[in-house]
Amino acid sequence: MPAEGRVLDVGCGPGVLTWVLVGRHGAARVDAIDPSPGFVAAARERLPGVDVREGAAEALPYDDDSHAATYAQLVVHFMADPVRGLAEMARVTAPGGPVAACVWDHGGGRGPLSLFWSVVADIDPAATHELTSAGSRAGDLVRLLGEAGLTDVEGGELSVTIGLDSFEDWWAPYEEPAGSVGDYLATRTPDQVAELRELCRERLPDGAFEVTAWTWTATGRSPSSR
Repeated sequence: MPAEGRVLDVGCGPGVLTWVLVGRHGAARVDAIDPSPGFVAAARERLPGVDVREGAAEALPYDDDSHAATYAQLVVHFMADPVRGLAEMARVTAPGGPVAACVWDHGGGRGPLSLFWSVVADIDPAATHELTSAGSRAGDLVRLLGEAGLTDVEGGELSVTIGLDSFEDWWAPYEEPAGSVGDYLATRTPDQVAELRELCRERLPDGAFEVTAWTWTATGRSPSSR
């Protein structure tokens, strides 16, 4: 984390990472941006004092070298053009400053949605594009940062484990009309959703259980000359 200068959360969503950055740097040093008006409104309400803007990673509305560091948490696979989005992050980061990103390991079957999409693959194979999304396979995120012009790129992994009391707790987030799962379920009939739900249930334990999800990480530095 830089000791001075502004930091930027690209694809901030409702402000989960932004909140962490505010805790470390103070709201006056944190900027955030997201293409979704709903997420922008939520982040502004949650984090007054942060400059939260609506916009896409591929065309960041910031000056060259205007930030000490930029971050993209679980966002790269949603970018329309990931290389351009990461190159924009490098552009607005001061030379030598860190540009960091992480993406769920969808391709390796270790993401939080991997079980859901593996069931979908059995009944609707054409809908499983998320399993091959940008950055979601081993080495892919490092490659993307390199193609975007970042230097000293290093990759890694992070995991998180949560405990759930029941299958109903696991399924509950999918009832929300948001995200890739919500978008997919909105295209299904009630009977198709019920079938999918039961197939997921068959692959999970009865009673309480734990779920561990993994991300691929990559960190590089903004080049000294552009």
